[in-house]
Amino acid sequence: MIKLVASDIDGTLLPEGTDQINPEMFEVIRKLKEKDILFAAASGRHYSGMSRLFEPVKKDMIFITENGAYVNCRGYTMLDQTLDWKDVQDWVHEVRKIPGASFTMDTKEGFYTESRDPEFLDLVLKGYKSAMSVEEDVLTQKREVNKVALYHKTDIQKIAAEMTPRWNGRMHCTLSGEIWLDFLNKESNKGNAIRGIQKILGIRPEETMVFGDNFNDIEMFHSAGESYAVGNAAEAVKREAKYVADTNVNDGVLKVLRTLL
Repeated sequence: MIKLVASDIDGTLLPEGTDQINPEMFEVIRKLKEKDILFAAASGRHYSGMSRLFEPVKKDMIFITENGAYVNCRGYTMLDQTLDWKDVQDWVHEVRKIPGASFTMDTKEGFYTESRDPEFLDLVLKGYKSAMSVEEDVLTQKREVNKVALYHKTDIQKIAAEMTPRWNGRMHCTLSGEIWLDFLNKESNKGNAIRGIQKILGIRPEETMVFGDNFNDIEMFHSAGESYAVGNAAEAVKREAKYVADTNVNDGVLKVLRTLL
């Protein structure tokens, strides 16, 4: 019997960088709860934006945010993993030199950035609906940072190939969509977040169902007995999942959950 359902957001529940969620999803989350099945949204997004997206049901679910570094349920922190401040400083100095790149520094309180790129700011503030502050220098104040994320509109794959080998020894590096490269605590990923929830709530992997579309969802697939890649996922991601659902724009996750209900 399934007791925990977790789904990625961007590219899985809805198109990347939007808030176009099918309102039926809220009713499904409520019905799952009535059947003692917990729903968790698992994303690289910040808690502020995720809680706004799921406003009607935010007290009925779990939020796995920052690609697994911060987990919150009804105001209770279930997991909070941070980066070494020296690593954050070195990373910011390097990313500042990359042409066309913007970045975010993510804490429980909100996003911080130095970017003035209007397209980037519009995406974060209006698309993800996250709380963000634009600062001249994000390093003037030491912060408890859950994640740093690099945004590049055209060359994220190339940048990932160059940066990941240098940083893998210090941080967990993962592609999060077509325009984001995330850097987290080495223990942080969606799979470990799921396993943490399972341990706290006494839920087994075979009682867990997960959905995803990208490489940062593969660890989550490995933590669940029932794993689905949506139809628009990369072929390499589909091979890691037990099943393939319909695409995100065709409500692939909802179709499976209707069957579960």
